[in-house]
Amino acid sequence: MKMEDLDYENYTYDYLEYGDFEEVKPEGYVQKQALHITSVIVYSLAFVIGVIGNGIVIWLTAFKIKRTVNTVWLQNLAIADFIFVLFLPFSIDYVLRDFNWVFGQDMCKLNSFVCTVNMYASVLSLTVLSLDRYISLVHLRWCQKFRTVQMAWIVCLLIWVVSALISSPALIFRETINYQQKVVCFNNFHNVDRHIAMIRHIAMVTLRTTVGFLLPFLTISMTAILLAIKMKSNTIHISSFSRMVLAVIVAFFLCWAPFHTFGLMELSLHTSPDLHRAMSVGFPLATSLAFFNSCVNPLLYGLFRKKMWAILKTSCLSLTKSSLRELSENLSATESVLIRASCSPEEAAASTTV
Repeated sequence: MKMEDLDYENYTYDYLEYGDFEEVKPEGYVQKQALHITSVIVYSLAFVIGVIGNGIVIWLTAFKIKRTVNTVWLQNLAIADFIFVLFLPFSIDYVLRDFNWVFGQDMCKLNSFVCTVNMYASVLSLTVLSLDRYISLVHLRWCQKFRTVQMAWIVCLLIWVVSALISSPALIFRETINYQQKVVCFNNFHNVDRHIAMIRHIAMVTLRTTVGFLLPFLTISMTAILLAIKMKSNTIHISSFSRMVLAVIVAFFLCWAPFHTFGLMELSLHTSPDLHRAMSVGFPLATSLAFFNSCVNPLLYGLFRKKMWAILKTSCLSLTKSSLRELSENLSATESVLIRASCSPEEAAASTTV
């Protein structure tokens, strides 16, 4: 592929490649640097909060909280977010190096694949969670027979398999190329034929927007409406878990809606490149917001699930007391050894006898 072919038809503004391939004019340098700083700050916050927050949720749901269907959904969602934030340092490094990818083509593919799998696994988990909330509150007899922890884990496994299959194009089209003394990680939709590139690009964006946003949004909205109607005709108690689920769903769509909107706008570049400058500014900000969603969920869990805070507090206090007790015993043993070493044999024998 020639350098002159690397134009609007052959790349996207997604999370690894919104650095412009074109030369940046002096007046746009400050804007570009501001975007880089904003992205690095958001990515760093998402990494720190996401690793700690999702790690705590995984630990609590795995070892400290009774295993139920609800905890399975939360644990699966936390695992997806935790795996994703572990790869954020690669994106941070990429931005800090002014979009020079130094980790090789295989890691370029893997990083994009993990990000996409996370998006699908999260939204599909939220969709299943929403459906489960409706079914568990409305169809009690069915739940008593089929709603089990084992069945929940099977559904989670299916979510990961489907997410991996839908995300597989990232392993096919993601490539690296030397350009302007940098190594760029981008979507190479074609080598020669631009028409094929356009078709592939449209297909990927359409799939991502439909499966990753529109269909889940419609499904979740319909279950919410049906549940609201059922609440009016029956006395159904909405628990704190249900309110937390609603907050997590709203946060997901608020964080990802701008990303998918810019993704659809991106398709217009095939016929009109006039939006290039707006896309180069808007897409990085929308991507940063989407990334931040991976660290929001643990905060919402703690806000709406007071029981999780209580369990975490009790576990931390127990761990602290155990550590202090062990430290005190070690210090006492060390002090005893030092006293014996400083005494004469007769004094040491006497202290042992006493």
